[in-house]
Amino acid sequence: MFLRSRYEEIVSGGRMVLTFLGRSLADPTSKDCCCLWELLARSLLDMAEKEVILKTQPLLKNTLKDMYNDNFPECFNIADLGCSSGPNTLLVISNIIDTLHGLCLQNNGKAPEFQVFLNDLPNNDFNTIFKSLSTFYAKLKKEKGDKLGPCFISGMPGSFYGRLFPSKSLHFVHSSYSVHWLSQVPENLKNNKGNIYMAKMSPPDVSVAYLKQFQRDFSTFLSLRSEEIVPSGRMVLTFIGRSIADPTSKDCCCLLELLTRSLLDTVAEGLIDEADIDSFNLPYYTPYEDEVKAIVHKEGSFNLDKLEVFEVNWDASDKDDDKHFVFDKYRSGENVASCVRAVLEPLFASHFGDSIIDNLFEKYAKHVAEHLSMEKTKFFNIVISLTKK
Repeated sequence: MFLRSRYEEIVSGGRMVLTFLGRSLADPTSKDCCCLWELLARSLLDMAEKEVILKTQPLLKNTLKDMYNDNFPECFNIADLGCSSGPNTLLVISNIIDTLHGLCLQNNGKAPEFQVFLNDLPNNDFNTIFKSLSTFYAKLKKEKGDKLGPCFISGMPGSFYGRLFPSKSLHFVHSSYSVHWLSQVPENLKNNKGNIYMAKMSPPDVSVAYLKQFQRDFSTFLSLRSEEIVPSGRMVLTFIGRSIADPTSKDCCCLLELLTRSLLDTVAEGLIDEADIDSFNLPYYTPYEDEVKAIVHKEGSFNLDKLEVFEVNWDASDKDDDKHFVFDKYRSGENVASCVRAVLEPLFASHFGDSIIDNLFEKYAKHVAEHLSMEKTKFFNIVISLTKK
């Protein structure tokens, strides 16, 4: 198209010089063409994660203040579940240490030692985290000096839907953006054809199956943590949810419905079969706050001290308080698509194949751009503070 158009415009014997980015190998996923975009996607995802962590910081600090008393343990054991690997991995731990250090100074208390366990699935890049620890320790020492107790950080690979720690060994558990991931895709979703999650067109039994799976998984999670946390120990959990009881509400399903539309576009192009979509569903659930309350109450191991909700924009670079932000639907579409790709690409590549991924998320970015040009949509988040009975 480009060459044909220029051919009509340029005189006979006229010349053209073009410069563009390329790649050195036939492989379309070679690092010299994809590495930069992968880093961009990761950076955008880190930006979104940081926004969520900062939003939940007041509740985290208040929970720690409630814990602090004359019988505070000499060694404070912390677990961060679903820690991931990136610039935000140690941000929550740093906030916890800062808060407790400040409380010790205010109350002339002795600074405790800190034992920190970072948990994620075994394929998480723990080595990168470990390489960053010397810098983290040096920063703590520079900021806090000798008044801060020793800090020991280690990795604990494994699923949090199984036991991870010895009985009554933890004082505080934190998890951000992890508990909405299910242990498995719900069973009996064969009639959810043309969808990859709960959608407006899904039969009612699909949302029922998703809810039952979340009830089982979250109950299991609470039961396991109750064995690992000391009496009166605390837990702060943040996850994506929905604002109304309708399980197909736009604040939990719209983002994935646009992704489904992008998949159907690839079907129309003959890149995948429609049966490939019919056989794929995401192991993910966005609960309504009443569902969370009911599960905590029924499982019975924890008191629900606080439940708060907040929203963040789909596009992490779009800050509501940034007066200088200029909306560009295509840029925002690409930002959102990059974040979603950074999270979901392994699942999609495993099921649909690597060859469609670039094409799929290019289409997705366009669909998101058109949606955001008509409506600014947000992620609805739930954060809860719990006390072990």
